[in-house]
Amino acid sequence: MKNKNPFKRCYLYFKESFSTPLKKKIFFEKLFTVFINIVKYAFMIGITFIILYPLFLQLAVAFREPLDVNNPEIMWIPERFSLQNFKIAFTALNYWKALGNTFFNSLIVSLLQVISTALAGYAFGRIKFRGSKILFFLSVFTIIVPQTMVSLPMYISFAKEGLVGNKFVLFLMAGLGMGIKSGIFIYLYRQAFKGLPPELEEAAYMDGCNVFQVFRRIMFPCVRSTTVVVFILAFVWQWNDFYYTNLFYVNGSVDSVTLATQLQSIANGGSLQQILLQANIWQLMGQDVTSNPLFVSMILNTAGMLVMLPVLILYFFVQKLFVEGIEKSGIVG
Repeated sequence: MKNKNPFKRCYLYFKESFSTPLKKKIFFEKLFTVFINIVKYAFMIGITFIILYPLFLQLAVAFREPLDVNNPEIMWIPERFSLQNFKIAFTALNYWKALGNTFFNSLIVSLLQVISTALAGYAFGRIKFRGSKILFFLSVFTIIVPQTMVSLPMYISFAKEGLVGNKFVLFLMAGLGMGIKSGIFIYLYRQAFKGLPPELEEAAYMDGCNVFQVFRRIMFPCVRSTTVVVFILAFVWQWNDFYYTNLFYVNGSVDSVTLATQLQSIANGGSLQQILLQANIWQLMGQDVTSNPLFVSMILNTAGMLVMLPVLILYFFVQKLFVEGIEKSGIVG
């Protein structure tokens, strides 16, 4: 008959588990496995909370009624749900115009960066020439060079040619391998091309192909996973770029606004009073509302959601290719 006393059952279980050295070893191995799983899942839950907490907080703030901004009793669940914050943020961002400019710039810059960094990575990885190691070191060294260190001479050079305020400057930088974090992309392509077997090139050269034909027809299609990673990273970094875009492209022009520059404008408190008048809620909020840091933060959080929403939608469509590319490229951390 089965013993119904739980303490008695535990005693018998432990007595059986320590009855022989082999059973004792198996017991401690199981106990260690359970402990490792508990630590692993606790760590994963903690990391997930750290990542998702800002997003949940942004959602809670975005759907809050603007009049409740100073209510200390409202933290997570809004007392009254409202889309008024989205209306204000939408107007403040000049959303459709800024979205069109941002998407076009990010797409062209990403394509140009893929081409320029792939060519550079192929040269460093497969072609032997004098000084290649030094040039590669200098290319990778650009990753840690501060933006402000090179922006002034670049601005002076572009200003002399009358290019400041023209999106062509961003395209020129990307096409010449001077785009955002191009050193990382050159390194990724170099490692990818070095990992390909030399027989591919030898067979192509025997068939009469030149260097560019080998690159375009044979080598470049073989690093498709790296290309996906480079394109997505270049697209996202250009999407979020404020410094170079504001310095070389926008430069005070209303027609050249992007989502990142408009988001920074909201953070600086620019034109919020006029935006509230356009949204017909100025009379409800009071004239000192734009000096209220809680209100500005609420609009800024909502605008941040509108800025990252298109990128999140894009990621849902390309996440499989991106994950495969990360695995094959060997990127960690």
